[in-house]
Amino acid sequence: MTGKGPLTGLLGGSFNPAHGGHRRITLFALRTLGLDEVWWLVSPGNPLKPAEGRAPLAARVAKAQEVAQRAPIRVTAIEREFATRFTVETLRKLIRRYPDRRFVWLMGADNLAQFHRWKNWRRIAEIMPIAVIARPGYDAAALASPAMAWLRRFRRRPESLDDPAKRSAPALYLLRFDPDPRSSTALRAADPHWHRAYRRASRDAVTHCPIPVDAA
Repeated sequence: MTGKGPLTGLLGGSFNPAHGGHRRITLFALRTLGLDEVWWLVSPGNPLKPAEGRAPLAARVAKAQEVAQRAPIRVTAIEREFATRFTVETLRKLIRRYPDRRFVWLMGADNLAQFHRWKNWRRIAEIMPIAVIARPGYDAAALASPAMAWLRRFRRRPESLDDPAKRSAPALYLLRFDPDPRSSTALRAADPHWHRAYRRASRDAVTHCPIPVDAA
């Protein structure tokens, strides 16, 4: 973990749409890991998910900003500016741009279950610590995954983030809490056109650049 500045969690995803479950796991990670803040990285496009049914970026950012209100959460579409497609590329650029920050990658157990399919996933683990948050229905697959077989040796207790001698990557933190069953998939099924209410320009909370309505 590089830098001496704020300890910043990174939660990436499509946020299609963001909802209270995202907020809840973020606040839990903030408390448990002693983070200063969390950045929600709203992805222009996830290589592992189909583009069909994905709402416009500006709408997803606007909805995420609404959900994140009054919390130490900053919503950013910085991957659009970076023009990166894969997480490993984004993290490299973030570290170069913000060398004084200390970053921790946050993800749900569903992502750990397929983490071995991510481009250069071992390199991601070497770049920064990873905290995995329990999610209903995915814990067994996550624990049995190829990525977990490799990461298990690097498991740490959450409080070790306060110890400079123990927080260097690779480091894996498994966070257990009462999981939230809400999902973006269910919300889209209930209201496929949710994004029409968020057809407005917004401003990136990290880069402060405007995100136009037609942003893709």
